Amino acid sequence: MSAFTLPTTLDGWLTLLETRHAKPIDLGLERVGEVYRRLGIQLPGVKFVVAGTNGKGSTCAMLDAILRAAGYRVGLHTSPHLLRFNERIRIDGEELSDEALLPLFEQVELARGDVSLSYFEFTTLVMFLAFSREPLDAVVMEIGLGGRLDAVNLVDADCAIVTSVAIDHAQWLGNDRETIALEKAHIFRPDRPAICSDPQPPQSLVRHAEEIGADLWLLGRDYNYAGDRQQWAWTGRGTRRSGLAYPALRGMNQLLNASGVLAALQAVRGQLPVSAQDIRRGLSLVEMPGRFQVLPGQPTIILDVGHNPHAAGHLVANLGNMAYHPATYAVFGMLSDKDIDGVIAHLANHVDHWICCDLPGPRGASAQMLEDCLHAAGITDLKDPKKGINRTVVCSTTPDEGLRLARRQADLNDRILVFGSFVTVAQALPAVREQLQE
Repeated sequence: MSAFTLPTTLDGWLTLLETRHAKPIDLGLERVGEVYRRLGIQLPGVKFVVAGTNGKGSTCAMLDAILRAAGYRVGLHTSPHLLRFNERIRIDGEELSDEALLPLFEQVELARGDVSLSYFEFTTLVMFLAFSREPLDAVVMEIGLGGRLDAVNLVDADCAIVTSVAIDHAQWLGNDRETIALEKAHIFRPDRPAICSDPQPPQSLVRHAEEIGADLWLLGRDYNYAGDRQQWAWTGRGTRRSGLAYPALRGMNQLLNASGVLAALQAVRGQLPVSAQDIRRGLSLVEMPGRFQVLPGQPTIILDVGHNPHAAGHLVANLGNMAYHPATYAVFGMLSDKDIDGVIAHLANHVDHWICCDLPGPRGASAQMLEDCLHAAGITDLKDPKKGINRTVVCSTTPDEGLRLARRQADLNDRILVFGSFVTVAQALPAVREQLQE
């Protein structure tokens, strides 16, 4: 592509990247590593790399919030985004503008030559360039998929975190926790902190960390947490933090993530010291849309991007900790390559009314496919007043139409769960805004 035909808008670049590479997901560091070296990228500050099946985004957001509360200048990379690509690259809490991003896209394009890069590989290099040009004290980066062959793993992490290990992306990572954990453990580096906040760390992860000489921190061995309804406390390697407020992100699973974050900060305290007040303030201000996000108003609307059985299990636990609601409506949309049956198995006894939604794109499952999966699990229309059962299953063309339908049918004291994918939550937001404006 010549300089005269380069896209002139961010949307133009993203459209090009979505269609140009042969495979949407193409793991491996050889191609992207070649362009990385051509660009001569050097990242500033203390580098955190975060992997895991679930909890990556929340962990990154908490690290960023606490470090910024301590006065540090932080670069934050998360993926995927909900509404705007710009959400993926933030500096000091602010998304990079289109105007700031466009020259970086051009620089990567010119450096790649004839090397073909996937959407994620290309945009990861854009992120690296953005951070390399800023006087940052810390860089927090989320792995996209797996760890070993993910483009973010080109960076040697000063501190690496694996949040959780469950089965997802099996076609790329493997069909069991031990295999998947080994892929994720490859973000660890010799003689550097390696945090695992999974309560049951697979032996392959522990073994790899020991073999390479990483400084492994395990939940329950090197650090732990405890809490009551008002506050919680963290202990780890001779240090105790008490009287901590719960993270602004809802859900009991967020304490697992926050505990791993405090372990990481304790491990790098010589480079980035933070106070107890910094931790309290950061946790109170952290934001991450779509992670068991409970919206104001009636009926209650809950947004959750969880898209695998592990996340669905946490979702059910969080729903159980809410106040009583007479009925639960689910606006349900998933990608077809996910474990739909496994997700349904967790939610089957916790949803009264299912609204299945089409998701766009080649990976999007149709509403009919979701309905068929529900029927296969024994979930069909059923009304039995004697047993107090009133269950329905319907289809909708889009998540926002599905949410509007749920709002029309639900009583004010009911709750509506919008879940199953980042795409589901993003596409429901027009209807969400309608409720918030009323």
